[in-house]
Amino acid sequence: MLVLGDAHANVPERRRALFAAYRAAGQELALQAGDLMFYDLPTPTYFIAGNNEVFDVIAALRFGLLERSDVHNAHLLHSTAVDVAGLRVAGLSGNFAPSRYNRPRESLTGDRRRHFTADDVARAKTLGGVDVFLAHEAPNGLPVSESYDVGCGYIDEILDALDPDLCLVGHHHEHAETTLGDTSVVSLAPAWESYYVLDRETLAVERYETPPA
Repeated sequence: MLVLGDAHANVPERRRALFAAYRAAGQELALQAGDLMFYDLPTPTYFIAGNNEVFDVIAALRFGLLERSDVHNAHLLHSTAVDVAGLRVAGLSGNFAPSRYNRPRESLTGDRRRHFTADDVARAKTLGGVDVFLAHEAPNGLPVSESYDVGCGYIDEILDALDPDLCLVGHHHEHAETTLGDTSVVSLAPAWESYYVLDRETLAVERYETPPA
């Protein structure tokens, strides 16, 4: 199964790189960890929203109101779980903002729709039997290079509640690995640099260089 980090595929160069990764991997299904920004995809792709998206599309996918012809094979995980080729895959869409966390989703407008809320986190914690969890924010302890302290306690809480075997993280544009309890955590390099293939039996994640578009 193909695994992709941030794509930022709203610009042609990044879109070509995204499609190069799909072609090189040759997989029938894909998981993607946010900041996708292009939703007409070659194979069924289960993804979470990041902090950079076309938020009208995300809202339409979230509420089942999609009426666009330029969205294909894009399946949003938003505190929901689905069975993907024998794996139970779940995800939390959005990033954390203290000023928006305790607000109802209906109050989030414009670009503020990029955030997750307390209700989103509470729903995510109730999902059962999860093998793979997708998050745009990282749990604490992930060794990525940023100018701020990386780690969101709400992601820690979700992983503690669900105890998935694997957590895939976007947002940081850097490959890094750690563990949280019994969960292996992988921060994904961006799609224009790398793609990954997930072994559905072992949940091992192997990294490959994205070829030129």
